[in-house]
Amino acid sequence: SHTFGKVVAEESIAFLHDIRGGDRTDINDDYKMQRLPSGEVVITPRNFKLLEELDKAEKGHGDMNISYGLVDPADIFLSEWNGGILGPHGTVHDQRFYELRISIPESYPKVPPRVKFVSKINVSCVDPNSGEIVYSRVPATKNWTRNHGIEQVLVSLRAEMGSPENRRTRQPQEGTTF
Repeated sequence: SHTFGKVVAEESIAFLHDIRGGDRTDINDDYKMQRLPSGEVVITPRNFKLLEELDKAEKGHGDMNISYGLVDPADIFLSEWNGGILGPHGTVHDQRFYELRISIPESYPKVPPRVKFVSKINVSCVDPNSGEIVYSRVPATKNWTRNHGIEQVLVSLRAEMGSPENRRTRQPQEGTTF
């Protein structure tokens, strides 16, 4: 089974090399890595990881206070996503729905997705002029690993909305956008 797994991994890398073109020297940087109980390391290609995330989101698995999916279902590169966060109960964000735009870089999951609020929001981890998240202030992006995903980023942003620093901060009028 070790040989079979190695062959499948090599064929996957060769396939991705063929469709991406270019050098194989950095190819392992673009994949999710998992260690099996047997000690073998399994590397999941970028699009496989994104397809898993999309499938989970479409089936409604995970945190029901967030949502995410492709902007264009025909996007074979899985690069542009919409996101949504329901504001945490008991905060100024309660009963609000925040829309986000998520861009997946080619080097994902080595690096986190680019996330920008479309809905205006006033929290310490979001740039007040652009709506882009400040990666160093969002735990999921600050401590990014290739095993994190879109869901972890959105959950982390929602948690920041409910933090003592942000839970009572005055918000822009609902419905305004960046």
